[in-house]
Amino acid sequence: MDAVLSALVSIAFHGLAYAMVLYLISVGLSVTMGLMGFINLAHGVFAMAGGYVAISLMNRTGVPLVPAIAIACTVVAAASMVLERALYARLYGAAELDQVLFTIGLVFIVIASVTLLIGPENQQLTLPSWLQGQIDLGFVHYRTYSVFLIIVGVAIALGLWLGFERTRMGAQIRAAVDNRRMAESLGINIGRLFTITFAFGSGMAALGGGLGAEFLGLDPQYPLKYLVFFLIVVAVGGLGRVTGVFYASVLIGVLDFVLKKYLPQGGTLFIYALTILLLLWRPQGLFGGKTA
Repeated sequence: MDAVLSALVSIAFHGLAYAMVLYLISVGLSVTMGLMGFINLAHGVFAMAGGYVAISLMNRTGVPLVPAIAIACTVVAAASMVLERALYARLYGAAELDQVLFTIGLVFIVIASVTLLIGPENQQLTLPSWLQGQIDLGFVHYRTYSVFLIIVGVAIALGLWLGFERTRMGAQIRAAVDNRRMAESLGINIGRLFTITFAFGSGMAALGGGLGAEFLGLDPQYPLKYLVFFLIVVAVGGLGRVTGVFYASVLIGVLDFVLKKYLPQGGTLFIYALTILLLLWRPQGLFGGKTA
């Protein structure tokens, strides 16, 4: 009985920790794609940048984990605003193929640049002492950092839900996602909203990339390695759906861990097949709907 309980706890906590990292990165992609209608395959670049900035601050200057993550999010969000105005904004009205070629080209440029400047090695995130080891949950001992990721992810998900449902900015974003032309006719500055939302999405990606560096690893191939999973979460959760992406992240995170643990040879293929069947059945996603 204890072995069964231990296995279930391991599946739940490991899957949920992975899910929270997926959520933090994917929620920004969902909102920006839903709002802008822009196919941004380079979203993982911002997650990778957040991880590299955070690890560099910690390893080279001794900045603690939490301030390093906060600085990384701020730096990536600020840089993304410049990138959005200088490059992305020029392609908002372009064909989807042009957007795909531009963003995937940006991915390859960043991968080559990081490999040249930093190297192809996996970057190591050294956890502070208070996040190392295991924590006593009363019914089981489990890895402290995984529990930390779950708590942070759930707290941020709740905060984002409140922000999108209870603030003026959240209402503007939801209105623009549902009907951009109507939002413009009501006086909403779509250009400014695009820039703010893009910075938000990039900052969230940096947060997920920094917190998930120890969990997922971090190397120059990161944007390509996890791109499909970010897109699957967005497809299942629905474009512009904050709560939908959370549910999708939990579903994909737990399912992926279970399949890799008990069906390592074909687990990923099973997820791809399920995603295809789902989109044939519900193109708007499993959790897509009329409200965020």
